Amino acid sequence: MLTRKRYREVPPRVDYELTDRARALIPILGELARWGYAWAWGPPRTAESVDVGAIFRLAPGLIRAAESGTVELVVTDGKQEGEAAAYSLTLTRGQTSVEELSAERADAKISGDTDAWVRALSPGRDRGGLEISGDSQLAQLVLDGLVASAPRAERPASAAA
Repeated sequence: MLTRKRYREVPPRVDYELTDRARALIPILGELARWGYAWAWGPPRTAESVDVGAIFRLAPGLIRAAESGTVELVVTDGKQEGEAAAYSLTLTRGQTSVEELSAERADAKISGDTDAWVRALSPGRDRGGLEISGDSQLAQLVLDGLVASAPRAERPASAAA
């Protein structure tokens, strides 16, 4: 499922990458995310830490847009003060890929702190805390895809118990 590449550096560094078999599971994980969003979403508890990057990493299973372009997603409140995490989403002919780095040339950029991202990706879709620059249509398409909303089906009577 993963390949491991170890570098001879100080400090030591190791990179992990999904194999082709693991990448084939991404659409399934995207559908599981849609199901969870529809049936089990709840706001984070006060003491919970949210890894917004985990949602961004699922983008290939969530976003199936016919449009093409690159969108940079930035979480401005890293673990250390002043640190930001950047993700580059590339949409090409119905496929989406994600890299954990700044985009060389982004068509759109969306940035905000973790709280703003949580509000934007919640069912209320409050995007007021995010800063969007560049192609706003492409940015909105990515945000809509990341929300992973699926219509909530009526629960069967046996499931409600």
